[in-house]
Amino acid sequence: MPTIPLSQVAIHLRPNDNVAIANKVIPPGSELDVHGQAIMVPARIGMGHKVAIKPIGAGEAILKYGQIIGFAKTDIGVGEHVHTHNVKAEAFSRDYAFCQDVPPPQAPPAKSRTFMGYDRGPNKPDHLRYGTRNYIAIISTVNCSAGTSKYVAERVRASGILEKYPNVDGIVPIIHKQGCGMAYGGEDHQQLDRTLAGFARHPNVGAYILIGLGCETGQAIHLIQNEGLELIQLGMRKQPIVFSIQECGGIAKTVAAATQAVIDLLPMVNNIQRVELPAKHLILGTNCGGSDGNSGVSANPALGIASDLIIQQGGTSILGETTEIYGAEHLLTRRAVSREVGEKLIERIKWWEWYTSTFKAEINNNPSVGNKEGGLTTIFEKSLGAIAKSGSTAMVDVVRYAEPVTKKGFVVMDTPGYDPVSMTGIVAGGANVLVFTTGRGSVFGCKPVPSIKVATNSPLYNHMIDDMDINAGKVLEGATLEAVGEEIFEEILAVASGKKTKSELNGVGEEEFAPWSIGPTL
Repeated sequence: MPTIPLSQVAIHLRPNDNVAIANKVIPPGSELDVHGQAIMVPARIGMGHKVAIKPIGAGEAILKYGQIIGFAKTDIGVGEHVHTHNVKAEAFSRDYAFCQDVPPPQAPPAKSRTFMGYDRGPNKPDHLRYGTRNYIAIISTVNCSAGTSKYVAERVRASGILEKYPNVDGIVPIIHKQGCGMAYGGEDHQQLDRTLAGFARHPNVGAYILIGLGCETGQAIHLIQNEGLELIQLGMRKQPIVFSIQECGGIAKTVAAATQAVIDLLPMVNNIQRVELPAKHLILGTNCGGSDGNSGVSANPALGIASDLIIQQGGTSILGETTEIYGAEHLLTRRAVSREVGEKLIERIKWWEWYTSTFKAEINNNPSVGNKEGGLTTIFEKSLGAIAKSGSTAMVDVVRYAEPVTKKGFVVMDTPGYDPVSMTGIVAGGANVLVFTTGRGSVFGCKPVPSIKVATNSPLYNHMIDDMDINAGKVLEGATLEAVGEEIFEEILAVASGKKTKSELNGVGEEEFAPWSIGPTL
């Protein structure tokens, strides 16, 4: 078997890395030329998995991206597969070096870009004013009214009346499993209010109604007063439209009354039309799910470039999934615009250490079965790849789950790593377009916000062509990160202007509203 140059089958990311990442399957018995040295690969190395290109002694750090991703359980010979069987995650000290590497301000863009979106008018603050879709939302305050909310949406659709209102993207029921069994006014109650309010006042929502049961802890009046909710109709501020199943006299009567209320709102929402808007009004939400060993090599850094381009235009990019920042947070604190911002991230990291230990869990359990099959070994490795989505600009703020994102630039939102829960918080914070990277094949969608899916490798993209929007696997085949990043940026502008994503074409997005419940359930 001829000797194969390492660059043909794997990517060596940094000069001091002692592993390389396979960009295609390396068969057992392959002989690789690693910087002039011939090494034998005794066992199959799957795509996205790591191969040792230097001897690694027991207890020695495994380096990828020039950073620690774990420690060798045993001696690892050159050419060996480096994965969960011979790597362990151990605590190691990290120098937060607050603000040490704050990037300089970006140069102005060569061309100011625009998109065709919805302007909700001067009665709304900027972060809630500019939308990319135009929905009517039916928001359930509690699981007990979820079915009723869904029935209202189904009845409106079945009536055929939406055909008369072409500027309305649809009716979306915002339903969930929460709203009761929690302390009244407690942390979960406040957070649920914040999340529901974020969807009610979202720039992609032209109007909404609230439906509750009547006896739940999560009362509509608490939500309205606690969050200052209002419905802006024809430039006038009005109280939100609320229905209680118990007060209406049951499900059938509530469905009839709420259906008529939605029909009455349709002309107002239809009157809003797309107009040309500066790209500075884009708020990008980013997530990765079903990740693999190439997520941090292709899709995530390409998305990071797109994030930088959005920010260069004056826009915002949000990074969530705090448990997938863990172990790489020291790279973000260096980019913090102030020590205060950096400390906010570390406070959240410490909280997660406390939270997981309270439930006798460990953050290193985060990589899923699919993540590991795709080549990810530890949470440190996953995190280092995940934060690549944030690009290279300064970290301007760190916000709590579902809090409004008002700062321009790169912002971290504290969310769990679980995709639907994370994205629910990011959308509630105001993201009006989403980009979701995947190496294993996530099919995530999230109405009322379009979700662009980016595949990390070409086999996945081709296999799931009906669900993937962009193929970042081209990076593994020689394309530059800059070229794929610009492709993602252009797709963001097109989708913000009305182009339907694959998830929208497939009708995905009504089951993914998943507010974070911190617990306990009472």
